[in-house]
Amino acid sequence: MKTRIPVSVRTGLKRLGADLKNARLRRRLRMVTIAERAGISRETLAKIQKGDPGVSMGNYASVIFALGFSTTWMNLADIANDKTGQALDEERIPRRARDTRV
Repeated sequence: MKTRIPVSVRTGLKRLGADLKNARLRRRLRMVTIAERAGISRETLAKIQKGDPGVSMGNYASVIFALGFSTTWMNLADIANDKTGQALDEERIPRRARDTRV
């Protein structure tokens, strides 16, 4: 069964793929060079450059690394950047401490 991917996610992946392709071209690097550096096949790199949602996140990350981009994006879901999660945690904090002794 195929999972439905939200349009915004598909659009974002296509943009990321195009950006990665443009970054590769700006660096004047051949596809085979980046594929080797990323430890993937040239075909997988071609799929990434098209924004294929079926390619693993690890492969996308390997290409980002192979192109020399920073790894700061890995902190995307870090609690320090998760304002919604922080707000939900704040709501769950009890108003007063309760004695847990029976």
